[in-house]
Formats: sequence, C-alpha cells, structure tokens
Amino acid sequence: MTAYLALIRRHPIKSVGGEGLEQVTLQAGQRLPGDREWAILTEAGERHALASQTEGQPDRWLPKSCFLRGVASPALQAVTGGWQGDQLVLDHPAQSRITLAPARDGARLIDWLRPLWPADAPQPTRLVRGAGVWTDQKSPLISVLSLSSLAELETRTGGTLGTHRWRGNLWVAGWPPFAERDLIGRTIRIGAVALRVAEPIGRCDATSADTATGLRDRDMVATLSGLYGHTDFGVFAEVVTGGTIRLQDQVHA
Repeated sequence: MTAYLALIRRHPIKSVGGEGLEQVTLQAGQRLPGDREWAILTEAGERHALASQTEGQPDRWLPKSCFLRGVASPALQAVTGGWQGDQLVLDHPAQSRITLAPARDGARLIDWLRPLWPADAPQPTRLVRGAGVWTDQKSPLISVLSLSSLAELETRTGGTLGTHRWRGNLWVAGWPPFAERDLIGRTIRIGAVALRVAEPIGRCDATSADTATGLRDRDMVATLSGLYGHTDFGVFAEVVTGGTIRLQDQVHA
C-alpha cells in the first residue's frame, strides 16, 4: 500500500480545540503555520511572561508549564473547533458554543474555560499570541503520526482512541505499524516537501483523556510503557524543503 497524507491538523489555541485542513504551506525551519499560535497563561506562568514582553505580549518562547494544558485538566481535551472565517468557533460537551476573535475576546474565552479548569490549580490569566508558536518544544518541529500505529494500539487496548487525543499535525496512512520509529535521522517527502525525522514524541498524561467526554478513560502513559517498553507515540520532524502539502499526497520514506 502506498503511504499517503491522510490528515492535516492544526490547533490555533494551545490545548484548546483543533481543526482539519485540506492543505497547508510549510516553510523550511518553521512550524506548521497557525498551530499553537495562541495560548492561555496561568498565574504561575505570568512571572515568565512578564520578564520578557513587548506591547503586552511575550516576545520569546515560554515553557509549556506556563499555560493551560490537558495534562492538568482532562476536560480541556474535549474542546473542539477552529477557524470559521476570521473567528474561532469552539464547542465542548459541557458548555454552549462560543464564537470569538482571539485578539479582543481573550477574557470571554477564559470565562468559558474556567469551569473546565481545576479550582486548586494556578488560574488562567490571559490569552497571548506567540512570539513564534506555543508548541511544547522550543525547536521548530512538526509532529508526524501513523494511522497504522494507532490502529494497532487500539487493537491491543481493545478500544477506540481516535486521532484527536494525540494532537498531531500530520497523519500518514499506509506505513507498517510503528515504522515511523525507524525513520529517525532520515528524510521523508510529502509531495514536494522534505522533512527530516528528528526524534520520537514522548507522551504525557493528557493523552489519557477521552476527547469525546473530557474524562480520563485510561492511563495512557502506563499503557504505552507496558505494551512497548516506552511512552513514545509519533515522531517530530523538521521541514528541510518547504512547499504546499495536500491531503492524499504520497509520502515517500
């Protein structure tokens, strides 16, 4: 079976929602455009943000501990939605739909998310736009995952896990299960784009939440460790040669 690009996913706000794309243009040495462009600072993260900011916005990359994340609140994993025109439209099974323009509606978003966030955790303070992009890694990497690996994991766990809990960017169909782990250090091509596979993605407890309900349905970290002897799922890659990639483009390894 010829491998091909099956899904392109972007997450405009870190840990909050996500959307599918039919195509995207990648640039060498850059992350996926618009992915984790916005994030919600917490009280604990403010001291890092205030240490370096320009015109009220952080002007350097900040660590993931500064922000609202699914690892601290499984309920966040059930937020869905993305851009519709110039506004973001978000849904959650326990909340009414919200439509917002991030540049001016950060306070509304925080009020909407507050019931989904633990009362005993550092509270959300403001929605900020990235100086670069608010990915967990400081390096400009894109996540690449395999539908075959997901299918094998679902078979071994006896349940449907779905793609959304992994919050990946590019999903490939047609590779043998977990073949992506053997590609580290090699270059793959999707259409005209070349990506160097850099490292595996180590998973945290955010992946333990069912994205349909926002409830923790398993210990995914322990599951991966027990089944495979590690907690990795998917790989990170760096864009070497930019260009536009589209759904159904062939993937050559």
